[in-house]
Order: sequence, then structure tokens, then C-alpha cells
Amino acid sequence: MSNRDKDYSFWTKYKRFASTEILMYLVMIIGITLGIIFLS
Repeated sequence: MSNRDKDYSFWTKYKRFASTEILMYLVMIIGITLGIIFLS
């Protein structure tokens, strides 16, 4: 039970970082695809 509580607190802390990371990756992917479209 205590181990599960630890995992839960870890995920609540990580969720904020994960959301910003996903946004960063999305922006990078969109930028790369736009770059390829404009260059080709």
C-alpha cells in the first residue's frame, strides 16, 4: 500500500513536466514537417 502511494505522488509530480514535454515534442514535429514541406 505504501509503495502505491509513493508511485501516485511521483506521477502527480511528473504530470506537469510530461504535459509540457508533450507540447514541446508536438511543436518540434510540426516545425520539422513544415520545414520539409517548404524546402521540398
